[in-house]
Amino acid sequence: MLLECAGKPLDLTHPVVMGVLNLTPDSFSDGGKFLSRQAALDRAHAMVEQGAAIVDLGGESTRPGAAPVTVAEELERVLPVVEALAAELPVPVSIDTSKPEVMRATVAAGAGLINDVLALRTEGALSAASESGVPVCLMHMQGEPRTMQMQPAYSDVVVEVNRFLAERVAACEAAGIPRHRLLVDPGFGFGKDLHHNLALLRHLDRLAELGLPVLVGISRKSMLGALTARAVEHRLAGSLAAAVLAVVKGASIVRAHDVADTVDALKVASAVLGT
Repeated sequence: MLLECAGKPLDLTHPVVMGVLNLTPDSFSDGGKFLSRQAALDRAHAMVEQGAAIVDLGGESTRPGAAPVTVAEELERVLPVVEALAAELPVPVSIDTSKPEVMRATVAAGAGLINDVLALRTEGALSAASESGVPVCLMHMQGEPRTMQMQPAYSDVVVEVNRFLAERVAACEAAGIPRHRLLVDPGFGFGKDLHHNLALLRHLDRLAELGLPVLVGISRKSMLGALTARAVEHRLAGSLAAAVLAVVKGASIVRAHDVADTVDALKVASAVLGT
């Protein structure tokens, strides 16, 4: 399957890695490391050299407890980097945002995919995404970043997450976004406790039954810390294990901080799976 991302196709015939580039001072793993434009550009080029098939830029932290930023702040962080990378990279640039103003501005600057943790529920986001012409990833989150991890609760997390995403897909289609431009993400760690996250990973193949590419972001997350008792900077092994399990269960895109290692792990998994 090919996703057309603003003139740069993303080939999902095999599972691929989405490199994470946080242009924020407060992201849980690498906040503050790539605040300068040059540091961000260097990091993006390095990830592509390591095998990233797409680079995901974010200008607002969505870690638990994160404070919101204004449209102006977010654009100041991401727009110059999107413009440069869209011109320089051979792979698509994704914008991780929930704000319709940021969607419009960054797609106009060359972003080829919208990655929205709120699944286009912000007022104006559906129309902005529809008019953009680029693919959109819809993620599930219970609550919002400041409060989502306080007391997440579900009757059946797998059923409820899958139902929510199916409903958001229907809303997108009604707004003029065709299915071939949609991806889904169960939202590991977004309003879920450890048991919820494990259930979602265990039954990820049920989400794949929607017939859309599945994106997963498990890299370095707290669920891995809970299982391994490792600090954020020492969760590579757990991240790779989770990435491979996700691909076995049908994931097409793995969002990762440690690009080279994840690319290697997915090459082995793909060879065994015959994908």
